[in-house]
Amino acid sequence: MNRGFRDSTPFSNSASLSTSCSNGVCMMRSTWRDEQHPSFLNFISCFLKENSFRLNIVPIAPDFIFNCGGLSVAFMFLTNWDGVDTESFYRKVQKLKEQFANFYVVITLPTKEQNDSLIHSYIKYGVRLGRPTFVPVRDLEMGFEKIVKIAHARGACKRQDALAKIKAEEKSVQAMEIYLQVVTSIPGVDSHGANVLNQTIGSIEAIAKSSKEYLLETTDLSPTTAETITRFFRDPKFYLAPKIG
Repeated sequence: MNRGFRDSTPFSNSASLSTSCSNGVCMMRSTWRDEQHPSFLNFISCFLKENSFRLNIVPIAPDFIFNCGGLSVAFMFLTNWDGVDTESFYRKVQKLKEQFANFYVVITLPTKEQNDSLIHSYIKYGVRLGRPTFVPVRDLEMGFEKIVKIAHARGACKRQDALAKIKAEEKSVQAMEIYLQVVTSIPGVDSHGANVLNQTIGSIEAIAKSSKEYLLETTDLSPTTAETITRFFRDPKFYLAPKIG
């Protein structure tokens, strides 16, 4: 079957990462590849290369699996709706949905009749909206571009979440360092004692409000150290000029 394919174009600058490094890996099902026209396969190869994705042909269950930013996104790409055995199609969709947390179904539907047929079958087989997400497209190239952009976007979100967690951890470490500096400025309290207070009492405010008796009940600090801590937060001779650092 002869089809004309438009030239592949990379993402716009706003939608892509730097092409100086790989955006991820695209795994294509080997039997799906064997069913496609060489021109379309060439389009896929060029589009992936231009957007810094590495292509591997493997015997997998979905038609595509993208690994981007530590996240796997699976796709079923149906290039021709006409003559589809809808029962086996939805059975496969259900199976893949259970296997992959991030799964999309992309279908080329160039005519209104095909779109109506999909909607009818969607309702008939009781597919829940968004589980999985169906992506209807007008042509093959648009379908594959959608696949790559969805995978790229999901990977970018994953990377941003990872960066946010790293920044939160860094702030937590910095806060702990300040905490240790303050608590170890109390005469007689070393880093071990500061960690004990952090794990058992908690914040500096909570330590300041704790009595000597409570400190002895909840920590393994000595009576002398517990006495010093309570005096530190109550006696001007201690708290007016703490030495930190």
